[in-house]
Amino acid sequence: MTSSTGIRLIEPTDAAPIAAHRVRDAEAFRPWEPAQPADYFTPRGQAERIEGLLAGYRAGTVWPGVVLADGQVIGQVTVGGILPQPHLRRGSVGYWIATVAQNQGHAGNAVALVLRVMREELGLHRAEASTNLENLPSQRVLRRNGFTPYGVAHSAIFLDGNWRDGLLWERILGD
Repeated sequence: MTSSTGIRLIEPTDAAPIAAHRVRDAEAFRPWEPAQPADYFTPRGQAERIEGLLAGYRAGTVWPGVVLADGQVIGQVTVGGILPQPHLRRGSVGYWIATVAQNQGHAGNAVALVLRVMREELGLHRAEASTNLENLPSQRVLRRNGFTPYGVAHSAIFLDGNWRDGLLWERILGD
């Protein structure tokens, strides 16, 4: 039986389950994400991060969500860099799914749900994303959700001790 996927705005009470996932999955995510201070992996560190995300939400620059499977937090999906001006109307999608819930369709479902939030709630016209050139599973998630690659950002992010290239993705959401 496959569990159902949902998303909702992040809440302060999500700090402990997120921290638990991040501690367990730190090594699995190391090739894909920047290094973090030790405090990042604690409930207190996550609570502070969530507080910052919610401040960004109130300012209209970010929509920070959690991914749920049967009501349990299994990851995050975030729209960052929101530019709501009429001539821009875009945001950048980022997501992660805990290793215990990967390969069950949750990432693809969460991206589909956040694209609806971007279009219907945030009034955005364009969705953007980036992946490491080597991150084929994430690229499949984006392709299945109608994203197309449009360029390479060379030496764009410092990960795992090296500068890495990023593949840039886009999807027009429509009016």
